[in-house]
Amino acid sequence: MTSTPTLEQEYAAARPKSKALHERALRSMPSGVAHDGRAISPFPFYVERADGARKWDVDGHAYLDCWSGHGALILGHNHPAIVRAITDQVPRGLHYSACSELEVRWAELIRECVPGADQVRFTLTGTETTALAVRVARAFTGRSKLVKFQGHFHGVHDALVAAVKDPFEIPMSAGVPPETLATTLVARPNDLAHVRELLDEHEVAAVILEPAGARSMTVPTNPAFLRALRELTRARGVVLIFDEVVTGFRMAPGGAQEYYGVTADLVCLAKAVAGGLPGAALAGRADLLDTIAFVGDPKRDRTRRVADQGTYSATPLVAAAGVAALELLKTGEVQRELNRLGDRLRNGMNQTLKTRGVRGCVYGASSIFRIHVGADAHELGLDNWTDERRAPVSGHPRDTPASRTSLQMDAARLDRGMGPLGAALHLAMLLHGVDYSRGGGHGWLNAAMTDADVDRLVEAFDRSLERLRREGALA
Repeated sequence: MTSTPTLEQEYAAARPKSKALHERALRSMPSGVAHDGRAISPFPFYVERADGARKWDVDGHAYLDCWSGHGALILGHNHPAIVRAITDQVPRGLHYSACSELEVRWAELIRECVPGADQVRFTLTGTETTALAVRVARAFTGRSKLVKFQGHFHGVHDALVAAVKDPFEIPMSAGVPPETLATTLVARPNDLAHVRELLDEHEVAAVILEPAGARSMTVPTNPAFLRALRELTRARGVVLIFDEVVTGFRMAPGGAQEYYGVTADLVCLAKAVAGGLPGAALAGRADLLDTIAFVGDPKRDRTRRVADQGTYSATPLVAAAGVAALELLKTGEVQRELNRLGDRLRNGMNQTLKTRGVRGCVYGASSIFRIHVGADAHELGLDNWTDERRAPVSGHPRDTPASRTSLQMDAARLDRGMGPLGAALHLAMLLHGVDYSRGGGHGWLNAAMTDADVDRLVEAFDRSLERLRREGALA
């Protein structure tokens, strides 16, 4: 009798060209990949082309792409307006080493969309942007300490690699001096009393967080906590920084600030802001961003100004793509449709779990979804959390009682995710034509997707659960 192949065996057998490419890559690149999240077992698949909501690997398999460029491709692959903007710009020049009208229009669109964006400074990546935000906050306040939250990811610069992954006592990366990490204080998610305690005991320059929740909502933020945190930081003269690298322009034209009705002092933007090309921006209060400006006083400009230089900041090619994207995103129509699809997807996947009798939940907000199989919402502490929207793009505002500013979510368990089951589920979903972020079990919808695509995604989830149960991976 012929035995049924395992998930890994079936995956590997159907992808000989990807396997060969990975063997080549291992000779030239650490782990054979260019990003930690792309290292999967037995080997990653290699993409040959992408269009709309899908991508195709070198072995001919098509995938509904819920990675969506790590969230950057909110409009999908090869949106005609983005492609046209890029192709029109290429013969005009890739890099001017000078200013251009494109960067001015790009900044104007950001100011038009983003609440509190008095001024804009362009960078290249989310990591650069959060690093600059921290430096601006420290220069403005004259203080050195930062408060971040367990599980929240703000790039890979030294100041903020503390407490990103469980166990939170260990930095997410080696090579960071303990002296550097000593300036970073770690707060528990959704715990206002803990934040207040840290502000009482230390001279804090800034509080930084992903406003919707850690790492694409691994541990969601309670909207009432967000509003209370805004009031607390304002009263203490502490700079509030929203890392909206993921949520910016996705949840609403004004990002999570508009979605939840809370305006930070500084907001870090990347991904969607540049239409899928490498580009980012720091936006916020004029008095804060003025720390970067030259004022003509030699002593101040040399000793008290925040220096910032980036070879590829707002290059015309990137600015052209960014302008094209924001001209489409500024109306809110894209976000309204994506938010509707996101609700429909999460409801469909949760119904699948219920129908199959599998413990688990699919949660998130807007067009972000996160899968957790093996524990239900009550076990994870998610049953009292609701995505209470305040933005015009999502409906009428709703207030949350102040007593709910501290919800007892199991942050460590949510952060650990599904463990080995997560890798198995990801492989099963790939075999059924769906890709998403394996490491976190999460994904982002994009505007090229339709109701039919949501149905296909729910069906792939159903068939994947069935496959995992057959293999004995599910109880």
